[in-house]
Amino acid sequence: MGTGASKRTQYGSHGGEEPEEEEEYLDQGGGGQLYVSLKMENNYKLKKGELLPHVFGSVPLVGSWDSSKALSMERESTSMWELSFVVPPNHETLDFKFLLKSKYNTNALCVIEEGPNRQLIGGALQGDARLALFRLSSDEVLEYRVFIKADRVSPFDLAASWRAYQENLRPSAVRGIPDVSLGSVPETGGENSSSATLELDLEHYVIPAPSASGHHVYAANMTETPRSLTLSGVFTNSDGSTGSSYTFKDSGIPVDRPATKKEMEVVIPDSSKMYSSSGMVESKSVGTLSPFQKQDGHRGLFVDRGVGSPRLVKSSSSSAFSTEPRKDTETKNSMPEAAGAVAAAAIADQMLGPKEDVHLAIVLVGLPARGKTFTAAKLTRYLRWLGHDTKHFNVGKYRRLKHGANQTADFFRADNPEGMEARNEVAALAFDDMVSWMHEGGQVGIFDATNSTKKRRNMLMKMAEGNCKIIFLETICNDERIIERNIRLKIQQSPDYAEEPDFEAGCKDFKDRLTYYEKVYEPVEEGSYIKMIDMVSGHGGQIQVNNISGYLPGRIVFFLVNTHLTPRPILLTRHGESMDNVRGRIGGDHALSDAGELYAKKLGNFVEKRLKLERAASIWTSTLERAILTAAPISGFPKIQWRALDEIYSGVCDGMTYDEIKKNMPEEYEARKKDKLRYRYPRGESYLDVIQRLEPVIIELERQRAPVVVISHQAVLRALYAYFADRPLKEIPHIEMPLHTIIEIQMGVTGVQEKRYKLMD
Repeated sequence: MGTGASKRTQYGSHGGEEPEEEEEYLDQGGGGQLYVSLKMENNYKLKKGELLPHVFGSVPLVGSWDSSKALSMERESTSMWELSFVVPPNHETLDFKFLLKSKYNTNALCVIEEGPNRQLIGGALQGDARLALFRLSSDEVLEYRVFIKADRVSPFDLAASWRAYQENLRPSAVRGIPDVSLGSVPETGGENSSSATLELDLEHYVIPAPSASGHHVYAANMTETPRSLTLSGVFTNSDGSTGSSYTFKDSGIPVDRPATKKEMEVVIPDSSKMYSSSGMVESKSVGTLSPFQKQDGHRGLFVDRGVGSPRLVKSSSSSAFSTEPRKDTETKNSMPEAAGAVAAAAIADQMLGPKEDVHLAIVLVGLPARGKTFTAAKLTRYLRWLGHDTKHFNVGKYRRLKHGANQTADFFRADNPEGMEARNEVAALAFDDMVSWMHEGGQVGIFDATNSTKKRRNMLMKMAEGNCKIIFLETICNDERIIERNIRLKIQQSPDYAEEPDFEAGCKDFKDRLTYYEKVYEPVEEGSYIKMIDMVSGHGGQIQVNNISGYLPGRIVFFLVNTHLTPRPILLTRHGESMDNVRGRIGGDHALSDAGELYAKKLGNFVEKRLKLERAASIWTSTLERAILTAAPISGFPKIQWRALDEIYSGVCDGMTYDEIKKNMPEEYEARKKDKLRYRYPRGESYLDVIQRLEPVIIELERQRAPVVVISHQAVLRALYAYFADRPLKEIPHIEMPLHTIIEIQMGVTGVQEKRYKLMD
């Protein structure tokens, strides 16, 4: 009764019949039916023993006129209840009423709404009864808002809806618990919950995050450091800290040709070491792929399924690969490109595509304040998390380091030859750095600049010939409110205006710069491109693609379709302590300990207070018992179980302690100790396997516009947290993920911020 049928679409699901035939079928009454949705809303907080909405009325749709057989409405949100059903063609006149009954005492008297019966005839509600009034006493009346909707649906839509219901809402074969529960309220009668009381001040539970990820960081500052720089002394930052200053080497490189490797010699420390604290570690491996030796002129490939695969290295011939031995220092830092399907796609792209398709350059295009740098940072984080060696090159950072950060708007005029030459020079240097990095094994470069004219883009395409494939990513925004917001954020965060004390003067200068760019701006119409039009608002928009093919470009498009900038929190927490945690056993599917049950109560109280105004929030758990039980006390929000959120599967080691593994399976113990990232339990999973199955979860988290609470397990949450915190793959197995602690990730226009709450010691 609680299932909903989808609306009839333009074309039915009946083998390609034309829509006109379907309309005729429904008009003749040959199976077209009414789908009715009844909803009630109030702002009264339910307490133990209070009354819950029910419906009763004409047989057989809503039970009967016997109030003891009234159908209960299901909770859709904190203040909304819903009941839906299908009306057969021979019973399209429906009489019914709402009533309130006690949840805990079914024999108690019920309260029937005042007024005449409600009538629904042929899908149309008679009268205009938008309120339901329940008189509890002579001076106490409860008022509910009523929403009644009826849609005519085809039997084909009903069949599809029923299949979806059976697949998602039917009880699982393991514990009889539905995979999706909507608005379930836990039975807490007689339970002493005083020990789970949470103080009203949530800040009481805040603990320091392990890194500085909770602070606002200008995204362009986290991009790749220019290679073609020379250390030359010390400067003082705006925050008072000191650091090394840089000057570009006078290489005399013309802006219309790539630099040679000698010209682009690196003379500063390895950027991967410089950025290790912020998670931007250079990955030099191209994957867990390895070729067999050539036999009879043919070449075979295999995908490594465990630890210690040889590295795939480009030989001197552009068309051949070899498994050359690597030095220990290189092997130590090598990163797998991906696992499973990702690795298979990488093989196909590398072996079947031309040389330049092995390397991909995503070249940003767009006017200032359109979200280019933020989009580039999100895309970089996503691709790195999947295991693709990706770096973000910001031309503005190059410009500031060579020409200073205090350039006025006149520097960006198209009729300023000195400014144009300087900007083209730093763009060429940044692109040369990206190509040089690709020759060393890098896979995806994100080239972040306005690139607003065809002349500039033609220069970049000429430099890319034989080196990499270019895809232009153009961001277009027509919402003046969003543009104004982005401008103000730019003035607050960009080093370009760090020395400008007058905020409004900075805004005026930036708007002048924007005007100069608008005068010469030319939308992308050449080559392979992706256009994001009004996507940053999170409300509609569109994406246009041209000449896009291949696995990785397809993943990029799919990610961009689902991402947006709507601010919302994502709460990550492990399940409460389980009996297996107490015993020190891995895996398993056991219930919570006493401490775990206490945490579940505290978590329910926390979520109710933290998300009390978020009616569209949802709770996601794994399908394992300890996660489901941890979510049980949370009421008022839909709960969805994801098998992708299940703990890493330990295969034959499931249920063992680490001491038992060390004693009985010493080779496995040592292999795991050597490389926890790529180690796969016998008949089980590796961390790379977990990352691969979590990709749909990441996409759905990016797509959500409301808060989400994720209750899962240590390995899974390590992988999810690494995505948001932009932590290198090799660090994932070692990220601290304590019990009884909530990690709140705040997604928004300024990036990702983090806050932690520890509810129990």
